Amino acid sequence: MPFKLCFACAGDYPAMAEIYRPYVEDTTISFEYTAPSPEQFADRMRTLDGRFPVIVCRDGDDVCGYAYASPAFERQAYCWCADISVYVKQGTVRHGIGRRLVSCVCAILKDLGYRRVYSVITAENARSRVFHVSLGFEQVAEFPEQGYKFGRWLNVVWYEKELCGGEACTQPPRAFNKDEFDLSGY
Repeated sequence: MPFKLCFACAGDYPAMAEIYRPYVEDTTISFEYTAPSPEQFADRMRTLDGRFPVIVCRDGDDVCGYAYASPAFERQAYCWCADISVYVKQGTVRHGIGRRLVSCVCAILKDLGYRRVYSVITAENARSRVFHVSLGFEQVAEFPEQGYKFGRWLNVVWYEKELCGGEACTQPPRAFNKDEFDLSGY
C-alpha cells in the first residue's frame, strides 16, 4: 500500500486544515460553524505537541488523512482518559486510512498507559458510528439535541474504547515522546 503513517510536523498543518475545512462547512460531523484558518489550526496542533500523538497519512507527499489524541477532560483524576479525532481527505475514504490512523493512535495511547479513549460523534453520522464499533469502541451515552447546525438540533453519541484495565493503570500515563515510536508497522 502506498500510504505511509508518520508524525505530523508544522509543514503538514495547512494540508490538515484543508482536509478539515469541508467537514466544517458542508457537514454536521464537526460542530464548528467556521473552519479554522491554517494559522488557527496550527495553533491547535501545537498545543498537542509533546503531549499527544498527531499522525498523518501520506500518499507520497500528499497528506490524505490525520488523527490525533487530546485530553478528554480537564481535571487531574481524568488523566487516564483521552479523546480521539480522525479526518480523511474527501475522495480517499474506504481505503483503510482512518482505520490505520485510529489503530495507531490507540496503540500509542495504550503504550503510554491511558485506560480509555473516547470519540464524540454526531448521532446521524452512521458511517463513523459503524467505523468506531468495528475498531472496538462501544456506545456509552447519547445526549439529545446537544448541537445546533444547519437549522436543526443534533444528538451526540459518545463512544469509548478500553485500552487497558484499571489494574494496569496504577500510575498516570507517561509523557509522549514521538522518538519512542515506530509507525512503520501501521
